[in-house]
Amino acid sequence: MSKLGKSVAFAVLIDADNASARHADAIFEEVATFGEAMIRRVYGDFASEGLKSWDRAIQAHAILQQQQRNNTTGKNAADIALVIDAMDLLYKRTLDGVCLVSSDSDFTRLAQRLREEGLVVIGIGEKKAPEAFRNACNRFIFVENLTSQGTATIATPEKDPPSKAVPLIRRAIAALEDDDGWVKLGPLGAKLHAMVPDFDTRTYGESKLSGLVEKSGAFEMKRNSTGHHTIKERSPKKQKAPAAKKS
Repeated sequence: MSKLGKSVAFAVLIDADNASARHADAIFEEVATFGEAMIRRVYGDFASEGLKSWDRAIQAHAILQQQQRNNTTGKNAADIALVIDAMDLLYKRTLDGVCLVSSDSDFTRLAQRLREEGLVVIGIGEKKAPEAFRNACNRFIFVENLTSQGTATIATPEKDPPSKAVPLIRRAIAALEDDDGWVKLGPLGAKLHAMVPDFDTRTYGESKLSGLVEKSGAFEMKRNSTGHHTIKERSPKKQKAPAAKKS
């Protein structure tokens, strides 16, 4: 079972010009939490010195290398090839989703189109990725959050304090709360991702939503009779000081 609630077959399409080979291990480990990477392709002009670093990742992860020379200055043949392949895969209807690995805004409309046809779209890119592209995906994962997974070695970036997530969590609770103000943690997580596709507890230094909620100091949390965590906002008098930011 995947994070999306079922086992899904993905195509992982990588824009080598906008994705670093050093993230490849972590990217495929992340994709595996959502489903199976049935199709793996990377696009770029691999005759160029700048893409030589992809050689190891291509072999290690059995990625099909799609060589695309840029015959005209200012035109990106790799981007066009990726889009063509994505649309071909869409019309074959053999996949449940597509993972677009890039930080390039040019793929915004592609993500929208794939979603319009019912495919799950996972974006993976840097925090610099434009908001429009991030929001066009069902989920968007920042590579900066994929720290030291498996054989991958990625420098850990500075994390946002848990308190920064409080306004967003409040909005999600307001959309879900029952008469007593309590909300189950599972539906809360789903609502947060629906509201903000790039929401990720790892951005705030926590691996789980329960940890983020607790560290923020703004919410009460308890287990209900079925064993599930439920939360609600604390009254102003009961607000705790947020946990100290991790160094």
